[in-house]
Amino acid sequence: MHVAVYLPLLLSLLAAPGARILAERCEPRLATWLLTTSAVVLAAASTASLALLAATGLIRIPPLATIGHWSLQVAQRDDPAELSVAVVAGVLLAAAAFAAAHMMWRRIRSLARAALDAACVPAPDGLMILDDPAPDAFALPGLPGRVVVSTGMLRVLDESEQRILLAHERAHLDNHHYLFVALAQFGAAANPLLRPLAHAATYTVERWADERAAAITTGDRDRVARTVGKAALAVRRTPVRSPVRSPVLGMIGVTGRRSPLSGAGPVPRRVAALLAPPTGRRIGPALITTAVLLAAIVSTGEAALDLHSLLELAGA
Repeated sequence: MHVAVYLPLLLSLLAAPGARILAERCEPRLATWLLTTSAVVLAAASTASLALLAATGLIRIPPLATIGHWSLQVAQRDDPAELSVAVVAGVLLAAAAFAAAHMMWRRIRSLARAALDAACVPAPDGLMILDDPAPDAFALPGLPGRVVVSTGMLRVLDESEQRILLAHERAHLDNHHYLFVALAQFGAAANPLLRPLAHAATYTVERWADERAAAITTGDRDRVARTVGKAALAVRRTPVRSPVRSPVLGMIGVTGRRSPLSGAGPVPRRVAALLAPPTGRRIGPALITTAVLLAAIVSTGEAALDLHSLLELAGA
């Protein structure tokens, strides 16, 4: 347990470089799955590590040792962590639990609100045209989901570009991208070191939708790139209005009047990726990511077994 309990925390430091590699070198769909899974698994493993470290401090509290029939001498002699480390771990564990619970509550409320809004939108074909001169377009999750596009955005784009935009937004709904982003952000709330994974997942779902739009419309990735850039420039020229709820992609909450098309990921990187040859299914980053996650899971399990052995030894 001396090393194993700390390994998931150390592996979290790989989130920043790992997020960049997965976002840029993997096919967007695969990258999104890997980023989201990494955020969830590393958050769970690091939280478990904090819980195990905090537990080593609890068994050295005399009243608790008496209740559990543990020997304080054995616990102090064989405990893998200093008492100060256990205390710090307990504080961090409480903070992580509070942040994760707060994030989950916000996401549940946003998803429920979005589902209610989608159910109330009169759009039999799943498309709602919003009478608004400001360019805007977003996907509204629900059962069923809705694509909302403003008249201002439709005036900016020609007919083929409108089809690309609608295909992009429908790809968000069809592939449940808001859940990927919500899960990645939930992991980042529990472990702030994982925030790069959440940011990268927000970008890769946009890339995933871009590629899906290219595949099911014109097949012309250059035209999709021009559409993305054109729509983003139109939104950026629009003055920011009073804050409104934006229900798309992870339930961000209160945002300015900015379309998720431009706000969810760096547009220049998306355009550059569309103008470059498609990214193939590279197995190397996936194998490395899998190895890191397995190491986190195995080390957490080993640390838990070691704590169990300590408790049995102290109670003997």
